[in-house]
Amino acid sequence: MSDRIPARTRILDAASERFYARGVAATGIDVIIADAGVAKMSLYNNFASKADLVSAYLERRHQEFLERHRRRVEALPAGAGPDARALTVFDAYLDGVDDPFRGCGLLNAAGELPSGDPGREAVARHKTEVEDLLRDAVGDEALAEHLSLLLEGAMVRAGLEGDADRLRRARRMAAELLDEA
Repeated sequence: MSDRIPARTRILDAASERFYARGVAATGIDVIIADAGVAKMSLYNNFASKADLVSAYLERRHQEFLERHRRRVEALPAGAGPDARALTVFDAYLDGVDDPFRGCGLLNAAGELPSGDPGREAVARHKTEVEDLLRDAVGDEALAEHLSLLLEGAMVRAGLEGDADRLRRARRMAAELLDEA
């Protein structure tokens, strides 16, 4: 069965699990190779370096979020207002809660990477895109920033606590803020 899954996919799957569970720095290439069931040459035929693999991991997490968000937006009833569209961002984050929960995989990885690292820049672009989704939904720069900071703060605290409850509470707070706005 695993022979039918391309080596690149198996490597990225193994790296994704390990990077999220243990961290980027604590995860060696040999562990990823063993988990993926591939030869070392397969890893380097698919990824030029560990940094390239980390980049692919970050891009995968970004695309997974965008896909969850797209599905949430498509599921909205016709004529859904800005409040409902803004809350889809929170819902997309909640849909991606891993078990065990360690917070945002992108932020976790960024915290391990040095300043100026392309991976940190990729995470910053993701977070800007999330805030842009909120801005597009509500049409208000200040409110979008407020919601973004609420979301990110909740994600950090939830990750520290190992429980997504802070994220659920932040969604309720966001709904209240949107009702008041």
